[in-house]
Amino acid sequence: MSRHVPLNDQALEIVARRFAVLAEPMRLRLIQALFAGERNVTELVETTGGTQANISRHLQTLIAAHVLARRKDGLQVFYRISDPTIPKLCELVCGSLEKSLTKQAAHLSASR
Repeated sequence: MSRHVPLNDQALEIVARRFAVLAEPMRLRLIQALFAGERNVTELVETTGGTQANISRHLQTLIAAHVLARRKDGLQVFYRISDPTIPKLCELVCGSLEKSLTKQAAHLSASR
């Protein structure tokens, strides 16, 4: 088991800002849509069901936080996950949530 060194106040502020960026369901939908690879705004609008203006705003926030990167190809702009820890973080959180929900469901079934 690795040993964690406590973070200073400045580092904790940075971590808190990262989690705040991820604490928005539409941003999580966008990240999830990008797990399969690069997509343009039109594809992200279709996949997430958001409006183009809303999607663009969230994409800018994710780029500013260095979660996503973009690549221009002619008039098209393609987005991708730039932080390799993001899929790992999502897997950890979703896996933990899935286990918790499975336990709750089993407990409810047993108590009936």
